[in-house]
Amino acid sequence: MHATLSAALVASTRAPLGLGPPAVWRGLRLGTATATVVLLGVAASTRIPRVRADMAARELPESTVGWLAVRIPLGTVWSEEAGFRAALGTVAAEAFGPRWGPVLQATAFGLSHVPDAKAMGEPVVGTVLVTGVAGWAFAWCYERSGSLLAPMLTHLASNEAGAVAAVLLQRAGLRQTSRASARS
Repeated sequence: MHATLSAALVASTRAPLGLGPPAVWRGLRLGTATATVVLLGVAASTRIPRVRADMAARELPESTVGWLAVRIPLGTVWSEEAGFRAALGTVAAEAFGPRWGPVLQATAFGLSHVPDAKAMGEPVVGTVLVTGVAGWAFAWCYERSGSLLAPMLTHLASNEAGAVAAVLLQRAGLRQTSRASARS
């Protein structure tokens, strides 16, 4: 539903997606570079005990495959990038200019994560700040490349890497728990 709503918002605002040449190639180059940095950052963060523990304790959806293959790419990445960066970003930049438009878009993006933070028991202010900064960075990728592909790849890398890390850590924990139980 969110993906459809975002597509309708893009159509109604006539937001440029930059999914044709040459913008798509710029988006692919920048998105690949920023996604690589994000992947390395997530991988490194799993070495931090607190992050590792939080990932291992995270409640995962029943269908991991559905989560990784559909919910994250379409339900989260496409819907948020199309809705926030393309549609809202375009309208905000037209209304408030190139300096304040991205700030409005990033603030709205951060605030949109309040329900998620509350539902997961995470600190609301920290979540709003982190996702707001991420929203600003995604907007920078979109503006810099002229293609929605750049922030989509970056956002996808962030969400998928975190999800895969949580799945792997939990599976490793289950194997360790099974081995410990077998030894007893």
